[in-house]
Amino acid sequence: MKPSGEEPVLLAELKPGRPQRYDWKSSCETWSVAFSPDGAWFAWSQGHCVVKLIPWPLGEAELSCKTSERKSRGSKAEARSRGVAKEKTLECGQIVWGLAFSAWPAAEAGETDPRCAVGLPCLILATGLNDGQIKVWEVQTGHLLFSLLGHQDVVRDLSFAPNGSLILVSASRDKTLRVWDLSRDGRQVQVLSGHVQWVYCCSISPDCSMLCSAAGEKSALLWSMRSYTLIRRLEGHQSSVVSCDFSPDSALLVTASYDACVIMWDPYTGEQLRTLRHVPLHSAVDYSSEVHTSSLRSVCFSPEGLYLATVADDRLLRIWALDLRSPVAFAPMTNGLCCMYFPHGGFIATGTRDGHVQFWTAPRVLSSLKHLCRKALRTFLTTYQVLALPIPRKLKEFLTYRTF
Repeated sequence: MKPSGEEPVLLAELKPGRPQRYDWKSSCETWSVAFSPDGAWFAWSQGHCVVKLIPWPLGEAELSCKTSERKSRGSKAEARSRGVAKEKTLECGQIVWGLAFSAWPAAEAGETDPRCAVGLPCLILATGLNDGQIKVWEVQTGHLLFSLLGHQDVVRDLSFAPNGSLILVSASRDKTLRVWDLSRDGRQVQVLSGHVQWVYCCSISPDCSMLCSAAGEKSALLWSMRSYTLIRRLEGHQSSVVSCDFSPDSALLVTASYDACVIMWDPYTGEQLRTLRHVPLHSAVDYSSEVHTSSLRSVCFSPEGLYLATVADDRLLRIWALDLRSPVAFAPMTNGLCCMYFPHGGFIATGTRDGHVQFWTAPRVLSSLKHLCRKALRTFLTTYQVLALPIPRKLKEFLTYRTF
């Protein structure tokens, strides 16, 4: 795998329309962006209690003009060009902080499901709100399916189990995580307590065995998704951990902190494998009057598991290759808050404090056969199982990401 070295190119920047009834000096932040697992929809919390659902890919109009304003309704011609998929606006009634998509399995023959047509799977979107509610919507119709109550403060982040089980984990400023089962009418099945500060982020591993949570603390917590018990504390940061993400094969975990570092962990052993330090680029920004300008806001893995994207307060989007300790590409962005890769690669979406969302090109890479084999093996083998295999030491080091 060779990093491309190409700088991200801004493909499009979407701005919210501005209804006169809102005071646009506050509550306009885009705290979350999300792509649906199949890549067919993009969700954008554009501030002021509104979530915009946009069919993907973007229309030619958005891609041809770098910046466009999103009104509450798309044109009829635009809707026709997209076929049955039409842009939607969800009025959530509260500031929206967290977003997460999941597929809703098709109802079996002979069964009825009021949420989706018999025999047809559908897509749902969970929204975490300022008052502690979680509202779950059906994407195609925009209908509200559930209002989940239990949190006592802002629901900052949401994560669905990737296996389609409809298990949802929520992270809140009330210092707890809660586990919900939407297949049982949104029943709350567990409350996870252990943080002493606001919980900013939660991420379920792709194999659905682990959950990582990050709060305003110097450590991240790793939980079992089978027993809902604490596995270990991951300690190594010097300031609040604010974001976390698992690699596609569940073999790696990354955490991002206000200490301007990303730490790559082996979640099975708790070992720190690598630290990526955000060194200021003086040419990009004047630091004379700012403190903590490299504080990190968000980190995410690329779909093939070879790159990371980070957003920091130094007004840069960085892209990192796992086998290098310095970024392979940069892009200037102002007031970045969050980032997410397109599920099939090639694009990154970022959200800003201004309520804007930006789409950037990302390095496309053809994974080596070695990496594809490693990824396939690590999807079902833990680090301890790899170390127990009767294979050469160098191969064990490669399979456990000690070497690349």
